[in-house]
Amino acid sequence: MCESILKTRRLIPYCLSWLTGLLMLASSLPLHAEGFSIILNGASVHINPSPSQNFNEENWGLGFQYDFAPVNKRWIPFVSASGFKDSLSNASYYAGGGVMRRFIESDNLNIDAGLIGFMMTRKDYKDNDPFPGILPVFSIGNEKIALNITYIPKVHPKIVPVWFFQLKVPLSNFN
Repeated sequence: MCESILKTRRLIPYCLSWLTGLLMLASSLPLHAEGFSIILNGASVHINPSPSQNFNEENWGLGFQYDFAPVNKRWIPFVSASGFKDSLSNASYYAGGGVMRRFIESDNLNIDAGLIGFMMTRKDYKDNDPFPGILPVFSIGNEKIALNITYIPKVHPKIVPVWFFQLKVPLSNFN
């Protein structure tokens, strides 16, 4: 257990340097008070697992997302960090950022799609050593609540494709 904690502690400098770089890059973007959201990790759907595979699909966890002011009205840069219980019921953490394009915008519905780049730890991949990744991300919702959806393709022989779901709740709901 101590070894696992020490390996997870190695993530801290990686995440801090990654987030510092993202924040420096995004520092030229205008900030807005409504940008902070709580992320509630909750579910995943594994696509066509073999009968011998029994994956955890209740991926409870907590994190944050900060959406910067839109660029050219349609592009929304963001940073995000979160911890959750992964498909094998181990603690997993990520920190990163990306950009989403707003394809539909109305009072009741926004639909966004984009990419997130991140640093992540997983016990079953690189034994909790941080590794980089980039994945497609989607968001469906409105200004009060949204569902973030990430698709994780088969990137390793032991991994099946996964849809990962998060609930995004802006802190402005609590004012």
